[in-house]
Amino acid sequence: MKNRALKTVGILLMSCLLVAGCTAGKQDETEDKDFSEFRTPGSMEAAYEYKNYFLPAVKGIAQPYVGDVMPYFEDGVFYLYYLKDGGDSYNHSVFLTTTKDFVTYEEVEGPILEADRNGGQDAWIGTGSVVKAGDEYLFFYTGHGSHTDCEFAEKIKVARGSSPTEFEKIEGFEIIPPGELNQKNDFRDPQAYYDKETDTITLTVTASRDGIARVLKYTLSPDLENVTYEGIIYDDPTQEFWNLECTDTFKMGDKYYLTYSAQDDTLWYAMSDSPYGPYSDAARIDGKLFYAAKHVENENGSYMVGWARRSESVSSTSDVAGWGGNIVAMKICQKEDGSLFLSPIGDVKDQFTEKRKPLNSEDEISITAGSRYSYEEYFTCYESFMLTGSFSFDKKGSFGLAFDYNGEQNKYKMISIDPAKECVQLLFNEGSTEISSAAAHLKEGESYSFTYIQEGSVGVFYIDGETSLTTRIYGVTGKSIRLFAENNSVDFTELREFTR
Repeated sequence: MKNRALKTVGILLMSCLLVAGCTAGKQDETEDKDFSEFRTPGSMEAAYEYKNYFLPAVKGIAQPYVGDVMPYFEDGVFYLYYLKDGGDSYNHSVFLTTTKDFVTYEEVEGPILEADRNGGQDAWIGTGSVVKAGDEYLFFYTGHGSHTDCEFAEKIKVARGSSPTEFEKIEGFEIIPPGELNQKNDFRDPQAYYDKETDTITLTVTASRDGIARVLKYTLSPDLENVTYEGIIYDDPTQEFWNLECTDTFKMGDKYYLTYSAQDDTLWYAMSDSPYGPYSDAARIDGKLFYAAKHVENENGSYMVGWARRSESVSSTSDVAGWGGNIVAMKICQKEDGSLFLSPIGDVKDQFTEKRKPLNSEDEISITAGSRYSYEEYFTCYESFMLTGSFSFDKKGSFGLAFDYNGEQNKYKMISIDPAKECVQLLFNEGSTEISSAAAHLKEGESYSFTYIQEGSVGVFYIDGETSLTTRIYGVTGKSIRLFAENNSVDFTELREFTR
């Protein structure tokens, strides 16, 4: 009886331990997808399930990607039209996904606007926008032909619909570049706004004159019978870019803004006290991996929706330069002086409720480093996760997060805050290869909080209230994330990691 009792107690104790083990396993990551079987960044990328950073479903054997996003909001739904690259898309036809919260997306089957398979002016579809005038929806877009078939490489075209999901091209309607531009190549990306008071549509178009990128303004009647060119409202102040893509204008508070993505560069904005200029000096937002973003708003705020650039080769450790990628949406925030920065969307942050144990038992770490990088292993890179914390620093050296790529320190991928350069950077090869950067004007001795959200290979690092940097970090899931510093003394505090 005594042995049987001990055996029973032992079984009960083992059962309790197993239950406790299962409960703890949720915290100890035993239920996480095992990425150790994926030996290459490519196999890892193919295994990701993108939810927040939307990626179109695979069609056949090819993974399609999101190009320029054209957001429209109505009745609680964000309609995100985009140029689809690859898959079942012909020559960047326009496809659609919808969301109510930037957390879950519903992909609409088939193209909304398809490029003309017979060639001509609509041989390729270029970026545009949707506007509702009365009971009618108008989709202005770029018809991109070629000089072999067309006199003008690009014209502004339009399609009409009775709903935001079905459009029919209007044959015969077109806007061509005004003669004063003296060029027939770059004339694109119409952005439309309807004014109920005047019953008119304002249309901005990006073009160039005398080799300098410009933004033009038109006024149209809703029946499209009257089209009036009103001149140039903005010139590229840097005179460095041949095109200002995907322009948009909007109002926040008492300020008006013009945004654009400078060709092969970054998202910029210029500020004004009145609609359509004159504008102040332009400033960058985020880095070059967040591209072609446009503004959309609802009753809860204003958002920028663009795409996170991908790499043509996910194994590359030298660049991230491919066209198209995943949808990324961020909230637009305004400082007292009117300057803008981006922050994470509340519904996206609120998903991450499962607190994870750090690799280090403390929730704060101090790193003092000389000219060589000093590392402290701390977080784990899950398929989808959020990091939060605060930092303060004493010197001008860099510090931040280092991601293990292949077990070799000289291949670490780093999100590096550099007070001396006044920026936050995405660096590969332990800091020797710069991929992207964003301005960050930080002061020694002050405390700053940060948020980092990553899903798959796409991430956004936020210095809260200051700046954001979109990242693309392939091949790191399932491995450790280290805190680092060089030539600095840094205190990291209130460190937390969460998964969904």
